[in-house]
Amino acid sequence: MRALAQFVMRGPLQASVVAALTTAIPLLFWVGTAVVGLVILRLGIRQGLNVGLWALLPALGWSWFGQDPTALAVLLEVMLMTALLRVTSSWDKALCGGTFLAIVTGLVLPQFYPGLMDILVQTGVQFYEQYNAEVAQALGSNLESVIRQTMSASMAGTYLALAIGMTLLARGWQAALYNPGGLRTEFHELRLSPLFAVVFAVTMVAGPALGLNTVLLAWAAGTPLFLAGLALIHGVVARKKLNRQWLVMFYIALVLLGPSLMILLVVLAFVDSWLNIRGRINPPGPVV
Repeated sequence: MRALAQFVMRGPLQASVVAALTTAIPLLFWVGTAVVGLVILRLGIRQGLNVGLWALLPALGWSWFGQDPTALAVLLEVMLMTALLRVTSSWDKALCGGTFLAIVTGLVLPQFYPGLMDILVQTGVQFYEQYNAEVAQALGSNLESVIRQTMSASMAGTYLALAIGMTLLARGWQAALYNPGGLRTEFHELRLSPLFAVVFAVTMVAGPALGLNTVLLAWAAGTPLFLAGLALIHGVVARKKLNRQWLVMFYIALVLLGPSLMILLVVLAFVDSWLNIRGRINPPGPVV
């Protein structure tokens, strides 16, 4: 992957060709979005927009003709987050921008892709009626609307997670080429400011009051807090100079415990924004 990053940084022609081709190929759109993100981070927003335009064309093609908005949504979110990161050097603002665009995406998906949403909703309704009849009966006539909200929220949340991953990949390429080890240090120190932590937390629970999709707001606003929680775990392990096996065990527990541990990470990230847990941990030193 480093060789690919070196190739695209040779010039705008190489970057544009790689971004366009990989976005046009199914399941390789993530490479194109990361390439555009790298150009924005390294060369600036203007250069990134020039390259991003060539990736945007096949993404629009998939969105319009293929009825698959994945590449388009992820590309736009990566471009926004990397641009904010380039201008402000703040992960808080970058993640906030990505969250905002994810919420907008979740709200407009049913309007722009009614056919796709109808197929997904009908599949979900049939699944619950066949394999979870009790839930289907309990929800009654609300079953379809609940599934519709959940589907749009899960799609938008998945796009946001992919966009954050590609933003990290672009940042990793930038660090590998120009600042070795920089991403590792940056991720270990990633901590939301109290202001943004409150904004994300309030957004997570503001669905009923705003009359918006509650699942969408919780998913979109909870993702940055979840990422900050992961960064906290990595930062503590690094600061205490613990063996990497601790991280392996943590991710195994994350897979096994699922939502319970995710919620705990979100809470820890919120607390960490105020208390700076990593800053209170003394690194191990020689025994005197």
